[in-house]
Amino acid sequence: MTPMYTATGRQRRIFVPRPAESVPPPMPQDPPIYRDLMRAWADRGRTLPGRHDPEWIRLAAPTVRTGQFSDLRVPPRDGR
Repeated sequence: MTPMYTATGRQRRIFVPRPAESVPPPMPQDPPIYRDLMRAWADRGRTLPGRHDPEWIRLAAPTVRTGQFSDLRVPPRDGR
């Protein structure tokens, strides 16, 4: 067996890549009862899990009013 170190005593690490999978696993389908529930919520205009919700984005966005924060008198330095 060949030693894994050189004459200086430093060890060498060997990288062995994992074997690649040829086909990704199929995505599981939602159960029919869940699909029916999502359809009923969408028909009533409710927010759906995992979907973009523009109203929530608008409500969660920070509101900054004119004069709420004072302007910087001196521009910030970039670490010099």
